[in-house]
Amino acid sequence: MAKPSPGTDDLLEELAEFKFPRATQRRFTRLMDLNSEGGLSPEQRQELAGLVELSERIAIMKGRARLLLDRKSD
Repeated sequence: MAKPSPGTDDLLEELAEFKFPRATQRRFTRLMDLNSEGGLSPEQRQELAGLVELSERIAIMKGRARLLLDRKSD
């Protein structure tokens, strides 16, 4: 992995600390609760699947950002 240039530190920090907005977090939690209860509509199931996929991709990017920042601090 290439080392980040000095101008990328702020972007990497922001990405590493990213959190979904509260409304999105609440919606995600609600859909997960409904899923556990077996009460999701097909539209809700699709929405939940999209949020799960997005969450997984963001987690990977956050991990990579932390790794780059850690390597830079060494």
